[in-house]
Amino acid sequence: MRRRKTGKVTSDKPDKTVVVRITNYTKHPLYKKYIRKRTSVYAHDEKNEYKPGDKVLIEETRPLSKLKRWRVIRRVK
Repeated sequence: MRRRKTGKVTSDKPDKTVVVRITNYTKHPLYKKYIRKRTSVYAHDEKNEYKPGDKVLIEETRPLSKLKRWRVIRRVK
């Protein structure tokens, strides 16, 4: 079972690659306030079809390059 996450495309400059920002909300253990944690990952986009601003579903995969460990599955509405 591979991990799947949703995120927003922030850049499509590299060829066949998109940069996806994943946002997680966690509760602070003492103050009980929700904190936004953001992570940027590189995801494989074979056809260069996703543009900045698109919300996408990505899936974990084998290492495709030095930094790419994710693959774009589809666009989310």
